[in-house]
Amino acid sequence: MVLLIIAGFSFPCISQSIYLNGSNVGKIESDGDVYIGNARVGEIEEDGDVYINGSRIGEIEEDGDVYLNGRRIGKIESDGDVYLNNSRIGKVESDGDIYKNGSRIGKAKGIKKEWAAAVFFFFDFGLL
Repeated sequence: MVLLIIAGFSFPCISQSIYLNGSNVGKIESDGDVYIGNARVGEIEEDGDVYINGSRIGEIEEDGDVYLNGRRIGKIESDGDVYLNNSRIGKVESDGDIYKNGSRIGKAKGIKKEWAAAVFFFFDFGLL
């Protein structure tokens, strides 16, 4: 993230926690930084590029297609449905509720739906 600095004032980064089965397992900050526990494990950039430990490993395109190392592996539909290898594996609701195979397993409120869905594909939050 580019820290916004105007006339010497900086605005803090806002983070949103990821909850799974009632436990806080990590967070995604408004700048796209991803944390599991207290460890920064990656970043999701505004353009959809996904980095883990400093290496670009994939991307989420504007149309929702998800790529891992250049290979299309899934899709995030505009309604929040999440597909992996053409099979629906879950959904991210507009209120941030995260579903896997029909069961509500967590919440990621206040962040982009695509960023919340990225945890299905790229980060080890136990969703896959």
